[in-house]
Amino acid sequence: MFRIITIEREYGCGAAEIAKQLVSRLGWKLWDRELTEEIARIGKVDAAAVSRCDERMDSTFQRLVKVFWRGSYERRANLDFEHSFDADRMVEIGEQVMREIAGQGNCVIVGRGAPYHLRERRDAFHVFMYAPRAEKLRRIQKQGKSLREAEELVETVDRERIEFVKHYFGADWPTRSLYNIMINTCMGDENVVATVLDTMKTLEGKRKA
Repeated sequence: MFRIITIEREYGCGAAEIAKQLVSRLGWKLWDRELTEEIARIGKVDAAAVSRCDERMDSTFQRLVKVFWRGSYERRANLDFEHSFDADRMVEIGEQVMREIAGQGNCVIVGRGAPYHLRERRDAFHVFMYAPRAEKLRRIQKQGKSLREAEELVETVDRERIEFVKHYFGADWPTRSLYNIMINTCMGDENVVATVLDTMKTLEGKRKA
């Protein structure tokens, strides 16, 4: 029986909204922004600090600063970047939080490396959502972004996710073998939700057979 759905996605494909519809149909709990807030609570930082690290590597400058200060006597001052909140810390806390969430079950987790952290769980159903470029631009503009802003986001966000997954999990993004289903969201949100739920039901039936 599947008790967890993880959703990995291309930026702009509409996965966040589809995840909301999934939890509404299932009566489960959504962990998207809520996951960011929980990581922030445990890390004792503002949610904005977590968002800055979300599925992206620390900037070159931040990484150089950490290397520069590591081992320096200045660590005695309030300049201890080794223990500041960064992508390393976010991944560490994120894995802890996700394992706790997964243990409770009945949840949909969006992004943050969830399919990698939970890849060994047999009760987790892993979904990857994608869309043609034109569809992603349309959805992003619908949220109030200009065409230029939408194009920049499409070009950069997924590139950062590729780097993030390669660094922290030593894997390509997307890792196709992880997912139970990869689905093009241009078929429409309702159809995506129905396809995900039908596929889950089919796989559960095969396990029982």
